[in-house]
Amino acid sequence: MVVDKTKSKEASKVEEEVKPVTDAKKRSPRTATKATAKQPKAQEKSKESEAQPVEEKQPAGGAAVAQNTLDSEGAQGELKIKRAKNSKNVTVGVCHISATFNNTIVVFTDLKGNVLSWSSAGRCGFKGARKSTAYAGQVVSVEAAKLAMGHGVREISIEVKGPGIGRDAAIRSLQTLGLTVSSIKDVTPIPHNGCRPRKRRYV
Repeated sequence: MVVDKTKSKEASKVEEEVKPVTDAKKRSPRTATKATAKQPKAQEKSKESEAQPVEEKQPAGGAAVAQNTLDSEGAQGELKIKRAKNSKNVTVGVCHISATFNNTIVVFTDLKGNVLSWSSAGRCGFKGARKSTAYAGQVVSVEAAKLAMGHGVREISIEVKGPGIGRDAAIRSLQTLGLTVSSIKDVTPIPHNGCRPRKRRYV
């Protein structure tokens, strides 16, 4: 038999042309390493973004100071109380809450009336209309109670005076601090047709 040499030569040429095309499709080792190197970097970035905590904006002014004081409060075991330098070792005291339309003042005294600690909305950093809020009354009572507990106060009787908004919030915060409240008394002065009252406010 006679073999056609021209056909065999053409077939070998076609095979040689097909080989470089298939080799070009294969990735070079450099491009493969670059692709694999990009993946761990993207994963690291996603992990860092998850790990970073979101910063919360703190309220400005006296509210920021008040928020920090309330965040540090909790149960009696978690409450940090510093012992006063001139501690009077008074276990039973009286809490006087004066809640007016413009301010809230809390004073802790012993049974004889000697002042142990005090606090007000202005002292806690509140200004203007914020001094007469219920939140300010809560912060004020907590601040004064911490100072009084430094003198050894554990049991109190509460005397509330005035029609202000902060009176109820102040009483509730004292009960949550762990102080035992023996009594709550309203000592708001009420005239029995005594002095002539002031003229009515125009609101």
